[in-house]
Amino acid sequence: MLDRRQFLGVGALALGAPALRPAAAAARTVTLGATGLEVSNIGFGSSLSADPELISYALHRGVTYFDTAESYRFGAAESAMGKGLRGMRDRVVLASKTKAGARAVQADMMTALERSLRRLGTDYLDIYFLHSVNDVERLRNPEWHAFTERAKKQGKIRFCGMSGHGSSLTECLNYAIDNDLADVVLAAYTFAQDPDFVAQVRHALHYVSIQPELPRALEKAKAKGVGVVAMKVLMGARLNDMRPFERTGGTYAQAAFRWVLSSPRVDSLIVSMTSRALIDEYMAASGEQALRPGDFGLLAHYAALQEDRYCRPGCGACSQACPAGVPITEVLRTRMYATDYGDEAVARTDYAALGEGAGPCATCTHKVCHGACPHGLDIAALTLDAYYRLAT
Repeated sequence: MLDRRQFLGVGALALGAPALRPAAAAARTVTLGATGLEVSNIGFGSSLSADPELISYALHRGVTYFDTAESYRFGAAESAMGKGLRGMRDRVVLASKTKAGARAVQADMMTALERSLRRLGTDYLDIYFLHSVNDVERLRNPEWHAFTERAKKQGKIRFCGMSGHGSSLTECLNYAIDNDLADVVLAAYTFAQDPDFVAQVRHALHYVSIQPELPRALEKAKAKGVGVVAMKVLMGARLNDMRPFERTGGTYAQAAFRWVLSSPRVDSLIVSMTSRALIDEYMAASGEQALRPGDFGLLAHYAALQEDRYCRPGCGACSQACPAGVPITEVLRTRMYATDYGDEAVARTDYAALGEGAGPCATCTHKVCHGACPHGLDIAALTLDAYYRLAT
């Protein structure tokens, strides 16, 4: 068995050597469940990009699935998507999202949808998701069901579903699937939640899969003909941490994509594409259906590097740890956009939306949150860093 030091050495033979990215194979196309929608198995996520030129370039590189949301950059991402896809609408599958709450009404939902359609320059969406669901009550809202049926009949949406990456994701997925409420689901799912991967690394790391029932929920979705799209696949996307260890066989990101796409639980994935170089790198993995010999080493090495500094989507163990009410998981999410994704503008915008955010951390002397993270993250230090980084 490998100890932690040996484990960290897996795949590190080419220290200091930049990875050579092989030319991309043809983008692979898959069908989303029983919808009949044909999409590239790697899709364009727009939460971090509002550049029409990149959207056009992604289409040129074989991407046919484009995902956005009304909340991304306050609508600017949808507008950019509309510009980038102008004249190409019939060549793509287009999805957007809305954050309708548990008490939202049909009229407001329709208004939100029509705003999205105007920004996107289209008269219909292929998929419309209830965005970032972490409360079953939002799925129980009868207004949402009536709205989606009405919008489908009017031809404004073709299919509907839910997206989620919170601590109640598995519960919400099971409810949506059991009650036939989703044609497609968009769920946070990484190689580190795959039972096969966890079984292989558990002896070397103190690694515990978050939401261990999630794979079974995705299997149930597939069995019922629900399309399954994975997101958050890069587990924090600290790509630069892995560059020294990548060899000519490919990159960490490509290995992460191959692992998830080779799973029978998943149809496709979406990922934020913020440069031409990343689009090229990502799409090089699209046409491959099998894992490469070096993939496990890259993924294991990344998991070891991030073990004590990665805030796991779906955990939520610290969410009630602060007596001052600091929304710890949301604060750490906004910090991640700055430190991991390198997008301080998005980080500051999302942090500002939290209201007081981590403000109480600046004067806190109790550190009640210490020890609240089962994975060893220093919550007090991280939230304080978020405050000084994003609020000042």
